[in-house]
Amino acid sequence: MRIAAQIFVGYGLLLCLGCLWRVLPFEQISPNVLALCAVYLGLTARHRLAPSTFGAVLLGYLADLLFGTPRGALALVAGVLCVLGHVIHSRLIVRGWIIIVVLSFVSGFVGGGLSALERWYMGITVVGIDKELVVLLYSSLLTALIGPFVFRLCRWVDAQFARTNREREATLDGLAL
Repeated sequence: MRIAAQIFVGYGLLLCLGCLWRVLPFEQISPNVLALCAVYLGLTARHRLAPSTFGAVLLGYLADLLFGTPRGALALVAGVLCVLGHVIHSRLIVRGWIIIVVLSFVSGFVGGGLSALERWYMGITVVGIDKELVVLLYSSLLTALIGPFVFRLCRWVDAQFARTNREREATLDGLAL
């Protein structure tokens, strides 16, 4: 149920971003909310990675349908980012807003880079490599700016599914950014 709730929260964030981003003055630059949600699912995969990866792939597929990308493109990126988040989890303690901002920047950059590689492989690239890198850098910076807020929301959802008061307090302790 926790992963299903994370999928609904991620999809709600993607819907809000898709609606609001059209009225803002940016053309191609947008924060990579999908990367943040996928990395968070990978970070919180406790013993089994398969349910979290399935949730990230499902969220990526919903993002594919929402944004009009070829089916499976963002799903593949989300699955890879979930696995990378799980690998990071075993090596790094993600606490504090500085680490979350850096992790958000890196996940946005890796997610955007994987998406750019997929578009290049499919022959969909419409801009030059220099413009693609500038868009990737600015999108990663926006992802780093909203990263702590997305992680805070995801931790709050995890706290709602805690079985004991001690688990809830431990989850909510990570909310103090």
